[in-house]
Amino acid sequence: MVSFEAAKRHYGKVVAVGGVDCVIAQRSFVALVGASGSGKSTLLKMVNALVEPSGGRVLMSGEDVTELPPPALRRRIGYVFQGIGLFPHMNVAENIAIGPRLHGEHLAAARIAELLDLVELEADMASRMPDELSGGQRQRIGVARALANDPQLLLMDEPFGALDPITRNALGDRVRALHERLGLTTIMVTHDMAEALLLADRVLVMDAGAIVADESPAALLAGKGGDIAQGLVAVPRDQAARLAKMKV
Repeated sequence: MVSFEAAKRHYGKVVAVGGVDCVIAQRSFVALVGASGSGKSTLLKMVNALVEPSGGRVLMSGEDVTELPPPALRRRIGYVFQGIGLFPHMNVAENIAIGPRLHGEHLAAARIAELLDLVELEADMASRMPDELSGGQRQRIGVARALANDPQLLLMDEPFGALDPITRNALGDRVRALHERLGLTTIMVTHDMAEALLLADRVLVMDAGAIVADESPAALLAGKGGDIAQGLVAVPRDQAARLAKMKV
């Protein structure tokens, strides 16, 4: 579905992504993890051409993303990000329908209701305004909006970072279920290694603009991936051990 071929991105002398080679298979769920500034969000944004490579290229289904008309490219890609970005002057239905509307399409009320149901919200939510919603509800609307064009690929950039733990866990499980149900290919950037291990089929660990580990969650838990990857795995492992030692 997605291929990075020596993909790099420089900002002056700063190397954000330093020549990544990687293939992401169709229908896989891939997590990109790493410390802040490791290049994971930049790499993700190169897929939908929000950031253009300084060298190399990024392919989607064999086509160079920079050579495709941006509207046509982004119609095939759903994008969910931490800031959510709902338009405050539009109601929920209008926010969900904004992508198709930009392509000259009208989403029927039945389709809006279907998308709301996919993210476990009631159909009558369609008439509400963003400022009437909780943070979890707004992020669910963000996911529904990303699915409105029936994308082949779902990109998620720290989608649950601003949510409370219970809402974050529930929405993560829902996104994984939708990934399976809709046959999506999903790439998710997260700084939470536990989230990556629980949701993804494959975890790519980035450091200083390079992929330094490419492993399954089971392999990472078994100690593979190298020191940087194991440093990230150590955090949830240590937390679990400390909780297990607590007296009830």
